[in-house]
Amino acid sequence: QIFEYTRAITHFYFGIYYDLVWVKFPSTLMRGGFFDYISRFKYLTFWNMIVQAVYFTICLVNDICGNTDIDPKEKPLIRRIKDYMYATVAFPVSMFVGIQFWILMFIDRELVLPKAMDPFFPSWLNHIMHTNIMIFTLIEMVTTFQQYPKRSDGLKGLVSFMLIYLIWLHVIYGVSSFWVYPILEVLNAWQRLLFFLFTLGLVVSLYFLGEFLNNTIWGKVHRQLEITKARRKTK
Repeated sequence: QIFEYTRAITHFYFGIYYDLVWVKFPSTLMRGGFFDYISRFKYLTFWNMIVQAVYFTICLVNDICGNTDIDPKEKPLIRRIKDYMYATVAFPVSMFVGIQFWILMFIDRELVLPKAMDPFFPSWLNHIMHTNIMIFTLIEMVTTFQQYPKRSDGLKGLVSFMLIYLIWLHVIYGVSSFWVYPILEVLNAWQRLLFFLFTLGLVVSLYFLGEFLNNTIWGKVHRQLEITKARRKTK
């Protein structure tokens, strides 16, 4: 796993670096005043790429000096952070970003990535941000056992993350009078509310999808853990 984690870390950190340093849009495509200067930090896509880079860094640290046992007697902190982070943000947010982006691209790409940006935004970077994030997180699901937290705790973490980002979107709009995503400009207030509710509902459903996939792929392991826990209680 160390090689795979190193590859993922290199992949995402290079994407972050290249996007911040080398991707430059002309002033005709820029809007939002001060928020142009904080660059990509206004996009959930960029937040998610940072999440993926940090998550796989934690995975690597856990492999080197943490614990990779399926049922350790004592879970080190790094392992608990890894499992919680995967369940609450790494899986559902990456799947949400990828699925929503490609759906909107299919409907009308001008709503998410106008053609005018193509000469300045390479397609390979677009795939790192919106395609590979899903591939890496699905590979992680299949190859590494994850112990999901109590459902209420997991959903609290995910919903808190998404609400923080939605507040951030409105802070940007309140200061600069522009919406980060063009699709929000073509919606009225009620439509935006429904869009945000749909967005929150979709990302929560992806949490349940991750939980379901984890239980399906690692079902035998989960059942064995339940048996082991039951035996421990009877002793």
